[in-house]
Amino acid sequence: MPKEVKVKRRDGGSGGAAASSSTPYHRHVGVQLQHSLGQHLLKNPLVTAAMMEKAAVKPTDVVLEVGPGTGNLTLKLLEAAKKVIAVEHDGRMVVELQKRLHGTPEARKLQLIHSDVMKLDLPFFNLCVANIPYQISSPLVFKLLSHPQRFRCAVLMVQREFAQRLCAKPGDELYCRLSVNTQLLAKVDHLMKVSKNSFRPPPKVDSSVVRIEPRNPPPPVDFVEWDGLVRLCFNRKNKTLGAVFRQKPLLQLLADNLKTHRALHGAMRGGMAGAGVAPGAVAAAVGGRGAPAAGAKEGG
Repeated sequence: MPKEVKVKRRDGGSGGAAASSSTPYHRHVGVQLQHSLGQHLLKNPLVTAAMMEKAAVKPTDVVLEVGPGTGNLTLKLLEAAKKVIAVEHDGRMVVELQKRLHGTPEARKLQLIHSDVMKLDLPFFNLCVANIPYQISSPLVFKLLSHPQRFRCAVLMVQREFAQRLCAKPGDELYCRLSVNTQLLAKVDHLMKVSKNSFRPPPKVDSSVVRIEPRNPPPPVDFVEWDGLVRLCFNRKNKTLGAVFRQKPLLQLLADNLKTHRALHGAMRGGMAGAGVAPGAVAAAVGGRGAPAAGAKEGG
């Protein structure tokens, strides 16, 4: 169960203001950062300012931040937005962020959730700005893009190579399944490069900031069925589509799926017609879900 954490605010305007102004930008915490959680705290205020500028946060925005850490970016978001929803997996960081905001006027604008974001039903937000844990970059991007309530954009700090894959075009060496699927659902722009020395501790590779703007309305495509096709196309690198679709195991899989589709189509035709439902639509949807079950490995 996700746990929403309350950040207390002290009464009295002068006390709160003093606490806010005296809070150092770089908070050196007394906790050991965990590599398994991808904890690399952004310490460069110039990068934070640039992310804020690129996100164009408005006073009416409800901003989602994933992995706030000790709150360097969170504080800037709270100054500009109507509300910030910060989701943090590490309980120690939750405590640090509570300490940092305790007694400040900004505390009332923060909804702090102690949870794994990948297991959380995301609340409403219309903007996402975050330095995300790199090991969940891909699943988090698609979790955001599948959110039923459309948001304006997401400005995310990601690993450099991941950013290059997101933005790659057909013919590029890094063009892959991630590129195809992301660009189907959103417009992706590379905003800036960020040196690994901007973090504490520095990661092994450099980073990039990307802007992801969901297509509105979303494309009229069954994404599960589409992803199954794309997975097959990128299953084997350096092969043409003709070569991929001439493989015997794949041809057998397609033949089996076609048989299943036709069997379901025929069996449901009578019942669906009686119920006033178009059988073709249902059968196609059921058949489409068979595509990702190909057992094909993810390529690229």
